[in-house]
Amino acid sequence: MTDSTIDALNMKLDRLIEAVGRLAPPPVPETDLGEADCFVWQADPGYLEPVRKVNRVDIGLIRGVDRVRDILVDNTERFAAGFAANNVLLWGARGMGKSSLVKAVHAEINTKSKSDLPLKLIEIHREDIDTLPKLMGLLKAAPFRVILFCDDLSFDHDDTSYKSLKAALEGGVEGRPANVIFYATSNRRHLLPRDMIDNERSTAINPSEAVEEKVSLSDRFGLWLGFHKCSQDEYLEMINGYASHHGLDIDPEQLRADALEWATTRGSRSGRVAWQFTQDLAGRLGKPLKD
Repeated sequence: MTDSTIDALNMKLDRLIEAVGRLAPPPVPETDLGEADCFVWQADPGYLEPVRKVNRVDIGLIRGVDRVRDILVDNTERFAAGFAANNVLLWGARGMGKSSLVKAVHAEINTKSKSDLPLKLIEIHREDIDTLPKLMGLLKAAPFRVILFCDDLSFDHDDTSYKSLKAALEGGVEGRPANVIFYATSNRRHLLPRDMIDNERSTAINPSEAVEEKVSLSDRFGLWLGFHKCSQDEYLEMINGYASHHGLDIDPEQLRADALEWATTRGSRSGRVAWQFTQDLAGRLGKPLKD
């Protein structure tokens, strides 16, 4: 075999090796919980992506939910300190600050904590709930205490991933790791549509047992914190808080009139509506909003 033939074969082998290498999946990035305080679970390929800048508001700006705020702060403080605490379901009216409160409480606890190991917040997307056991297996050996957070958690017809959540929270052989707690927000108190529960009742041989199977998911959460539509006074308190925090200089009576007109055009009052009005007001005044 001539040298030129050997060189040609080597070139072909190099191209073949390069092509095979491109077909191989990229290596899974290393998960280092020390990189940040907040992460997002990327189920495929299975690692925690650090979040450098978290989208959240100061806890002092979340108004109209004082009682549930205090309960959530107390539960989270106990967990962060290594004491017993409950999984939490924050349910109720849209736009009343359920997810904002979870993120704000996490920041508040870490600000006040003197521990060298800050509390971690990890978001898992609703569609990745069936990978929750894998994520908990990754976290159970970590030296940190972790809040697993799922926003807008609910289940539709023929969706059986809620069984994975039940097992991961309390029902599995290992159960929930001691350093992990689960917080979820939902518009539904029982996480499942009412007609789904009613259908189970009407078609099952034993209707009560079928309903128990569906409703028992919510029972895995020791705390149910309800968020209800706010009053006009609470809505205006939110507006005043945002305007003061962001330095929006406007006549109080004009602010009140504009805020009420905004709520009327939206057909609702909530923390989200108050924040959307604040963004509109800041734009009209030509003022930047604080980070």
